[in-house]
Amino acid sequence: MGRLDAWGRRLRYLAGRARAFDAGNLTRIAGRVAKRSGRARPLIMIDMLWCAVRHEVNFQDYAEWDFHTLTRRERATYMTSAKSNHLSQRWNAASHRQLFADKAQFDERFAAHLGREVLDLRRASADELRAFLERHPRVVAKVADSLGGDGIEVYRSDGVGDPEAFRAARLAGRQVLLEEFLTQHPDMTTLNPTSVNTLRVVTFLGDDGTVHRLVRVLRIGNGGDVDNFKAGGMYTVLDETGRAQHPAIDGDDRVFAAHPLSGTPIVGFRVPNWAAVEELVDAIAREVPEIRYVGWDLAVTPTGAAVIEGNYNTGVFQLKPSVTGVREGLLPLYRSVIGF
Repeated sequence: MGRLDAWGRRLRYLAGRARAFDAGNLTRIAGRVAKRSGRARPLIMIDMLWCAVRHEVNFQDYAEWDFHTLTRRERATYMTSAKSNHLSQRWNAASHRQLFADKAQFDERFAAHLGREVLDLRRASADELRAFLERHPRVVAKVADSLGGDGIEVYRSDGVGDPEAFRAARLAGRQVLLEEFLTQHPDMTTLNPTSVNTLRVVTFLGDDGTVHRLVRVLRIGNGGDVDNFKAGGMYTVLDETGRAQHPAIDGDDRVFAAHPLSGTPIVGFRVPNWAAVEELVDAIAREVPEIRYVGWDLAVTPTGAAVIEGNYNTGVFQLKPSVTGVREGLLPLYRSVIGF
């Protein structure tokens, strides 16, 4: 039955990929890989299509993890976005996903771990909004159901002017949440001072209540307000002590041993307050046991750690072979922990 379910998932994945096939995206990414590798673009395109069928690898995954350089055995060790989606569908109850998909609901459920004040502009009175802006010099406006950092904007409260006009403008853009700008640890600021530089910790909650860490990632902004990969940010994988052993990469395959703007070394950087980070992960991963497979976005504060959001449909983070020399992915670890 398990094998039939697996084949059923794969067939549904392939059918979905066929419906959403984007020839332009295939050509663009294949061209990028061909330029880097010196191989002919048509051969790369054929291999990308084969890997999509054989390993459930989307085109961005293929480029990000250097699939064109890997052997057949090595390719079989890589976790992929499609496999992550299968896990999300299997282990995260549909009845509870909205708690994570809607930032307003998430903030209410995880209020004890946010480390910042949040205001829902749909419910706040005029006095509450005015007092909120007076308390917080900088605020962050968010769309409740956005992904990848979309719809996030930072404002200085002293530049707001009329609070009600400000509210109306935010609501017109679906920015229903207003948050106190989170102050991060000074060490994190040295990486990139324009954004809160966050952690992504992917966890699986075992049957016995054990919180398994599948991967720990440091995400760093690059001059913008947010650190997301889609917004020009970069990431590197951390070891179990919170140390970055390898350079960071961004969405354009650029490699950074040090931050290009701040000059702060990334290789060797150690995340501060690591014990507080680990303690927080244990607490929040058990908060909603119906959602067992989560990618947690965390901020490191001057005194501890705070949760930004939880992603029930988390992306995948692995070491890039051409940058790290590591040619084995995380699929064996995922399988040993989750048992699929």
